[in-house]
Amino acid sequence: MTDEFHKPVRLPSETFDRLFAGDDPAEVSRVAHSTAQALLMRVRAEPDTDIVERLIDFTNHNGIDDIAELWSRSPAKTLPGSLWRLYLLQLSIHDDPDTSALLYERGCTELRSADAVIAGAPSPAAPDELVSVIDQIMRGVFIGDFAVALDRASAFCRVQASGAAHLADDYEQSEPGRSTAFTTRALRLSTYAEDLHQAARLWRRESLA
Repeated sequence: MTDEFHKPVRLPSETFDRLFAGDDPAEVSRVAHSTAQALLMRVRAEPDTDIVERLIDFTNHNGIDDIAELWSRSPAKTLPGSLWRLYLLQLSIHDDPDTSALLYERGCTELRSADAVIAGAPSPAAPDELVSVIDQIMRGVFIGDFAVALDRASAFCRVQASGAAHLADDYEQSEPGRSTAFTTRALRLSTYAEDLHQAARLWRRESLA
């Protein structure tokens, strides 16, 4: 596939300057939605193993800045907003798999729900196993059932949020700063869990745009 395919994801800075000239919210929204739709639909229509793997590994090699410039300001229950949250979740696990595994294992212990089964990670899960699971979820974004990928990511966030909340309680007296950090992370993960769950429902109704 030609280099032209990559333009929705990696655009030269001068192109960004032109696209976001004046920081017009309507223009920012238009570009965010059009690039997200073009990227997802193009790959899903003609799945290519090399392209899919490069997209899964995108943040490992390129960071999050380019994606942030495209999608970070999009509302949660939109296609670009959902892709942004999926990439952030993946990046957080790749960046610190040890803490992610700790949160996930504690969440599996404390959370009495089917979320751990839906997420699809083993319990206990080693750090490298969690990395593999989130990459598998991202692979499903491009070549599987997109709603299922969203639901798995939502469940994953919910399990980790439970783990973070319980660890926050553990450290409340002995290490209040660490407790606060875990509380903040739990709230963020809980919000992402609900956002991705709602996005999956919208996708199934063909209403996620």
